[in-house]
Amino acid sequence: MSDTSFARPFAVSRAQGFSRLLHWMAVAKTRRDLSALDSAALQDIGVSAEQAQAEAARPMWDAPSRWIKS
Repeated sequence: MSDTSFARPFAVSRAQGFSRLLHWMAVAKTRRDLSALDSAALQDIGVSAEQAQAEAARPMWDAPSRWIKS
């Protein structure tokens, strides 16, 4: 008997994959929205234009795990 639990350690279920995709799409939209804010809106949220552009340039999958809703 072989233990297949180690055969695909990074495999995810279809539901998990779909959930991850939705999360990444939400992150991408949030970053697009951030990049569209004017200087007054950025000042209101305490973010510089440089910080906003740096965050907006990050890929959608590069987000902290704490952003994932449980």
